[in-house]
Amino acid sequence: MAETLEFNDIYQEVKGSMNDGRLRLSRQGIIFKNSKTGKVDNIQAGELTEGIWRRVALGHGLKLLTKNGHVYKYDGFRESEFEKLSDFFKTHYRLELMEKDLCVKGWNWGTVKFGGQLLSFDIGDQPVFEIPLSNVSQCTTGKNEVTLEFHQNDDAEVSLMEVRFYVPPTQEDGVDPVEAFAQNVLSKADVIQATGDAICIFRELQCLTPRGRYDIRIYPTFLHLHGKTFDYKIPYTTVLRLFLLPHKDQRQMFFVISLDPPIKQGQTRYHFLILLFSKDEDISLTLNMNEEEVEKRFEGRLTKNMSGSLYEMVSRVMKALVNRKITVPGNFQGHSGAQCITCSYKASSGLLYPLERGFIYVHKPPVHIRFDEISFVNFARGTTTTRSFDFEIETKQGTQYTFSSIEREEYGKLFDFVNAKKLNIKNRGLKEGMNPSYDDYADSDEDQHDAYLERMKEEGKIREENANDSSDDSGEETDESFNPGEEEEDVAEEFDSNASASSSSNEGDSDRDEKKRKQLKKAKMAKERKSRKKPMEVKKGKDPNAPKRPMSAYMLWLNASREKIKSDHPGISITDLSKKAGEIWKGMSKEKKEEWDRKAEDARREYEKAMKEYEGGRGESSKRDKSKKKKKAKVKMEKKSTPSRSSSSKSASRQLSESFKSKEFVSSDESSSGENKSKKKRRRSEDSEEEELASTPPSSEDSASGSDE
Repeated sequence: MAETLEFNDIYQEVKGSMNDGRLRLSRQGIIFKNSKTGKVDNIQAGELTEGIWRRVALGHGLKLLTKNGHVYKYDGFRESEFEKLSDFFKTHYRLELMEKDLCVKGWNWGTVKFGGQLLSFDIGDQPVFEIPLSNVSQCTTGKNEVTLEFHQNDDAEVSLMEVRFYVPPTQEDGVDPVEAFAQNVLSKADVIQATGDAICIFRELQCLTPRGRYDIRIYPTFLHLHGKTFDYKIPYTTVLRLFLLPHKDQRQMFFVISLDPPIKQGQTRYHFLILLFSKDEDISLTLNMNEEEVEKRFEGRLTKNMSGSLYEMVSRVMKALVNRKITVPGNFQGHSGAQCITCSYKASSGLLYPLERGFIYVHKPPVHIRFDEISFVNFARGTTTTRSFDFEIETKQGTQYTFSSIEREEYGKLFDFVNAKKLNIKNRGLKEGMNPSYDDYADSDEDQHDAYLERMKEEGKIREENANDSSDDSGEETDESFNPGEEEEDVAEEFDSNASASSSSNEGDSDRDEKKRKQLKKAKMAKERKSRKKPMEVKKGKDPNAPKRPMSAYMLWLNASREKIKSDHPGISITDLSKKAGEIWKGMSKEKKEEWDRKAEDARREYEKAMKEYEGGRGESSKRDKSKKKKKAKVKMEKKSTPSRSSSSKSASRQLSESFKSKEFVSSDESSSGENKSKKKRRRSEDSEEEELASTPPSSEDSASGSDE
């Protein structure tokens, strides 16, 4: 016989909701761990008094009763597992696992039995339904009638809010059956009544969620938050965890109370109660109990008179009453020496605390993620700047949390912490001998390849290259033309009055060749720059008259099914709707998908047909535009062909000047001094030069004086 039995995907019924988790049966007892909250229920083997096997909506279920009256229900078993469980109970717990089915006759009259914390409505020996009395929020009586009201269940789409029982009158004297029924319910119901005095009161405490200043009254079984607008009563049984976290400024402290189920205000749910304290605030506290009662109830954990920091007193009292450990940050230290990391989650900035067994983010909205529910973590590049990075966590249920805008200096510390906790890092890559599974995950090593760091370096190189290219483009003309030695020579040649007039024609030719080479090089480079810029400048806009591209089979199906998905899941968000649609499409049969594939193919053919018509129409319009442009060009050419008077006069003057040129003028042009003069003349404007030549043709005296120079 096996020492232990383990079952996955078992559902525990708690206050009307079904919590998924894992059930483990051992010789010592039964342990159930909730997958959502991580809460562990431990039933000792010696406490079990009865075990019942029965058929339920989710297959088969197990109902367990204990000596102190508690009832535990677990559903999701297969019929074939009965024999295995029955033998285990006989061997280790010495209990007979009885088969007892529910009555399905549909009758609405029967007998009510109160057993432990259950109200059972029976017909004969078979139960019809059972009501956990801890789920009752109010009990009212009338004439021969009892009304039970229930706490609202946030996890269920439909919640049972009220049940009425008709209690027939009896002939017994002195006993009212209606009042007896109500007293049995109220003795076990979760009806919070502030009877008696509070053990202690903390005045005007700053609360971040729900926001405001509240007086906290500590009662033996519940916590009462009294504010100016709202009041909250929190039973200690709903407190899941306690956290005491130091603020990054080392002057304040957060005290976080995790709640399940959460406190409600309208449609808002508060899963965490967050109190903010200053370290400098002190308090002297006196409990409203005598010393004997304090010693008997708290066993030395509290004393009648206490004094110290306000946050220490609150946390100490809460720890004693709730009987749960207080979680504090472990040995993690960030770049600045603080035990937390500044980051942003969704739209708000806050603090992320790496703990020994999870992460907690405060404060808006508060998030607590346990290591055992993390599938993998991911270090991603920051979306806005390279000075920060994002830390992503994905749970085994598929929920993703992204903590952004974390300073780059925190990367090494956080990476080492995650590695030491053996969490799966998505973007680290696989190394030799590394198993990607959670259990065999290797420890951090200084020589290991850091994928995030390498990617950041690569992006830095690309940015530097782009910056160099842009600086080369902007400075090309300046860099090429800036040559101090050459520039000085050119200036001396053209504009210096002491320039050598007796330089040989070979030197002049070499200078001209060098200038031509420079000009050609500049022109070539300018052409290359223009060709590089062309693709950016020429950008065609999208024609609004063009036919729209056809949708895929999945998109056609999604548009047709969107409203149905919304009606099946009221209040679903856009992202969740997309995920749900993807799941439905993935699980759809091949035959159903073929129908949408055919529709997508028909849409594609219609699109191709419409495109042909559109392109044909566009071709005709472009031809008409070209013909119009040609007509306009012809009209312009005709206008240009008619010569103006000014142009005719200029041509006439040119002919005169050419005819009046003498031999001396021609010979002076060929001399070296004439060559220098011709350079100077080329600097003048063409119009003035033509007028001078036309009006006064050069004489022999002018040419002689030019040669004497």
